Amino acid sequence: MVEDDAELARLLERVLTGEGHADTLAADGHRALHLGLTGSFDLLLVDRGLPAIEGLELIARLRGRGVRSPVLVLSARGSTQDRVEGLDAGAEDYLAKPFDIAELLARVRALLRRHQDEAMFLDVPGGRLLWDERVVERGGGTRVELSEREARLLRLLASRPRQVFTRQDLLTRVFDDAESDGAVDTYVHYLRRKLGRGVIGTVRGVGYRLGAL
Repeated sequence: MVEDDAELARLLERVLTGEGHADTLAADGHRALHLGLTGSFDLLLVDRGLPAIEGLELIARLRGRGVRSPVLVLSARGSTQDRVEGLDAGAEDYLAKPFDIAELLARVRALLRRHQDEAMFLDVPGGRLLWDERVVERGGGTRVELSEREARLLRLLASRPRQVFTRQDLLTRVFDDAESDGAVDTYVHYLRRKLGRGVIGTVRGVGYRLGAL
């Protein structure tokens, strides 16, 4: 939730937690950008008039870095043109302030249902990764089974297809019990051997990213 109005933020936190959601609050655009690029969220609630980075610019930056989480804009700017701008910036929905809490929760539920349906698989070069089965489906009905660590590594890269991850990033997020970033190179090798060298790209001097889709 990205909201700089402290009173409204507290109200929304109470409402969302009352519905069983866990929420993370950012009060400005810089903090929200950091959280969006380093965390994983089922839904983003974004105000427009934010300090540091304006709401629509924030959305555009996140989309440009491959963040796919659905976005619901909450804004006092509610004209038709404002809503069009929000949707064109990459938001899935737009709700003008003041809003009815019941309507907000209904829109949140709808976006979460849609996101969960889409999140059952992630596009990868030459196929798609099935989220729950640790299997990559390829053309012609071919299925390639992955180990748990292979699937975790590919899932992270595919969830941020434009982001370059350092070896340390991947070591921390995927190989939390490994002592050396050599584990990252080893599992990149395993995935390339199973799915082809193009599945993961190397960015020299930086790290790895998903290969071209």
